[in-house]
Amino acid sequence: MNTISHIQKKFTAHEKLTMLTAYDYTMARLVDGADIDMILVGDSLGNVFAGHDSTLPVTVEDMIYHGRAVVRGTQNALVVIDMPFLSYQTSTLSAKENAGRLIKETGAGAVKLEVNPSQLDSVKGIIDMGIPVMGHIGFTPQAVHQIGGYKIQGKTEEAAQELLTLAQELEKIGCFAVLMEMVPSSVSKTITDSLSIPTIGIGAGPHCSGQVLVTNDLLGLTLGKTAKFVKAYAQVAETSTTAIQAYKADVDSGQFPTDAHSY
Repeated sequence: MNTISHIQKKFTAHEKLTMLTAYDYTMARLVDGADIDMILVGDSLGNVFAGHDSTLPVTVEDMIYHGRAVVRGTQNALVVIDMPFLSYQTSTLSAKENAGRLIKETGAGAVKLEVNPSQLDSVKGIIDMGIPVMGHIGFTPQAVHQIGGYKIQGKTEEAAQELLTLAQELEKIGCFAVLMEMVPSSVSKTITDSLSIPTIGIGAGPHCSGQVLVTNDLLGLTLGKTAKFVKAYAQVAETSTTAIQAYKADVDSGQFPTDAHSY
């Protein structure tokens, strides 16, 4: 299975890094079979899997349940698991305990945290335990109420400088990578050029060391409007609906099952 050493080696060789989400065994097998470098067990499962309007309801127990399923379906990719809301914000001790649980009880290889400057001590505490950390900056969905909705971050010179400083601090304390979400391309380029660790972008332009998408978005499984940064490579929702309708028609007409499908 890939480790952070694999990620650093590809980064040093100037090879692009790929990352996709998975929340279950089957999707993990499909993503892993496509030679993706990293699989993210994202707290986006709150939206994509459970139908919530934000990631805030997701618990540590939810992440452990889904993380175990994903790890069972993964042979090669580095599995990175999100730390959900309230699992690291209250104290460094709780952050370390919850990060330890996520790694110990799932078998994942790293954790990801949405970070602002006040959480740097917690991030360092987790790293000091020997757990690899990917820092998530820019738009951070767990702070959606404080941010005031889904908004691009780092648009002003001051805000861009704050993101740059935060990214550099994350590298300094030992993060193996920084994920940037919904950040202007020029800002993500400046940050990427300033770091000696990889950057992973989602809605952060082409200059990052690698990219991540929600796999359901990539497959065209998301019902309704998707973000500007999403590129759908298939229309699986449409294909699935057609298949389900065909099944119903066959059952209604008596064409399924036939003798070929019977014992």
